[in-house]
Amino acid sequence: MTPRVAIAHDYLTQRGGAERVVLAMARAFPGARIHTTFYDPEGTYPEFADLDVVASPLNRVRPLRRDPRRALPVLAPVASRTRVEADVVLSSSSGWAHGFDVRGRRLVYCHAPARWLYQPEAYVGGPLTRSPKGLALLALRRPLRRWDRRAAARADAYLCNSRVVRERIARAYGIDATLAPAPHSFDPTAPQEPVPAIAAWAEEGYDLVVSRLLPYKNVDVAVEAARRTGRRLVVVGDGPERERLLRDLPGHVALLHGLDDAQLRWTYAHARLLVAAGLEDYGLTPLEAAAFGVPTVALGAGGYLDTVVPGVTGVHFDRPEAGPLAAALAEATATRWDHDAVRRHADDFSEAAFARRLHDEVDRVLGS
Repeated sequence: MTPRVAIAHDYLTQRGGAERVVLAMARAFPGARIHTTFYDPEGTYPEFADLDVVASPLNRVRPLRRDPRRALPVLAPVASRTRVEADVVLSSSSGWAHGFDVRGRRLVYCHAPARWLYQPEAYVGGPLTRSPKGLALLALRRPLRRWDRRAAARADAYLCNSRVVRERIARAYGIDATLAPAPHSFDPTAPQEPVPAIAAWAEEGYDLVVSRLLPYKNVDVAVEAARRTGRRLVVVGDGPERERLLRDLPGHVALLHGLDDAQLRWTYAHARLLVAAGLEDYGLTPLEAAAFGVPTVALGAGGYLDTVVPGVTGVHFDRPEAGPLAAALAEATATRWDHDAVRRHADDFSEAAFARRLHDEVDRVLGS
């Protein structure tokens, strides 16, 4: 008899790597119901509209649905009361879904232990005492850590996406997680649609950032490197840092958001280099770029150590600062890349291999 599998995710309100992983999980387990705290169809990938998504009652509060970070003080009790019934619940989590009220086996796919609890300064972009968000974290951090560690301890098994996340899980929870790299889901042969705002740059190419606009993503570092060097830069993403970036944006830097997948494929295909300066737990965008033969200039830390191979698929720089990034961009521009080798690297992170691993882990927690 086929086991009944459900999927849990923190919230489906944005377009990012974690949401793409949830879509890959849904394709691996067709018909699986997806449980989440918030679901904003306009904010996340349109493919979710064709799936069975169930959100918590808190989803009816529009301002919180638009920005779930505002719900921080109440998300722990809401998550604890979000009931999920299945033989196995596959929880895609970086903070909340691993704490849902699961009736069945718990298999957690951890993107990272909650940044706001274990890396709070990086999460808010500075000392906690200098912002209202930081002060709220200071007040809530101790009880939330207790809740978070109790939730982690109830899991039957933990999976993680990178070596650095496995180390963070061990430090935060004392759990030895199994490495299961996330797949990229970009097909370079699928249709592309030009983006009018940057169509004039397509022939000569540009550097590209694809990222949520959050402090720890260091998109401002990429913009400053572009300012110093005069290199054309396209930033695709949205988030709280957007207005700050727009206030002093050079004319040779374009800030875009709301692209559909066909437009994003076109944007990747016409890039010279991907720029990845954030403190990432995994580093999915270098794999998406690699599918188009585009090398990456990445911070030599975190998940990029797993997804960017120096000299083969990209270049690492050692500090999230404009100077080291500019030097790495110059090095990458002068390098003769084997673009077929770059594409083959992306092929190693296929969705089919990811699906097989998930099915094997489901069988294992069920004792099959």
